[in-house]
Amino acid sequence: MTNFLKTEGQEQRLCPEYPTRRTLCSSDRGCKKGWMDPQSKGIQTGRCVVYEGNQKTCEVSAWCPIEAVEEAPRPALLNSAENFTVLIKNNIDFPGHNYTTRNILPGLNITCTFHKTQNPQCPIFRLGDIFRETGDNFSDVAIQGGIMGIEIYWDCNLDRWFHHCRPKYSFRRLDDKTTNVSLYPGYNFRYAKYYKENNVEKRTLIKVFGIRFDILVFGTGGKFDIIQLVVYIGSTLSYFGLVRDSLFHALGKWFGEGSD
Repeated sequence: MTNFLKTEGQEQRLCPEYPTRRTLCSSDRGCKKGWMDPQSKGIQTGRCVVYEGNQKTCEVSAWCPIEAVEEAPRPALLNSAENFTVLIKNNIDFPGHNYTTRNILPGLNITCTFHKTQNPQCPIFRLGDIFRETGDNFSDVAIQGGIMGIEIYWDCNLDRWFHHCRPKYSFRRLDDKTTNVSLYPGYNFRYAKYYKENNVEKRTLIKVFGIRFDILVFGTGGKFDIIQLVVYIGSTLSYFGLVRDSLFHALGKWFGEGSD
């Protein structure tokens, strides 16, 4: 979580809907009793009531007051999360070669931090550095949230004499960060905290903006196999033998026709 908005003191009662193109009204005729718009926060009562000043909206039965449409705070309330670190544990298995390994190497310095060139095998990542690798600024992303893909690629040579199996990390922004293209840019979700006040059930609705990490693991692993090599060489020689016979047959036929 990097940012949030709160709607406090909500309780179940009747109240005016938040003003939108679909909820604005001038009389009761503009409201339909029992109807609920997919983007509405409650069920309409059929009455048109004052929201604020001269502005009127349809009355609804819902958790009131209705959550307002607000911009996320700038800067993000938890902007310091840029310095948080995340440890990634990844085990891989190549059952065909009876080989298992993990990304945490023996003797790992637990105080290390990942660096693309200086410390590429460290599985501890600073959040600010992850976004810097993709060309993004963490402080900007933290306002509305985002989705970051952490890719772990394993390219494993499992031969004893050339054994090498180490992860390679890369990063990719997955959400659409262009506000004018995406209707809901970033990443957010809502949850509520319920409590009782004077024996009346109430809640605080919290809209949370944050960073979601998707770990994407892929790779290849193989080793030298003498049987496969012999089969490959044999099939290759058979192919050239077939080509040779076909060529000799064609030449013999051509020269035979020429002698006539």
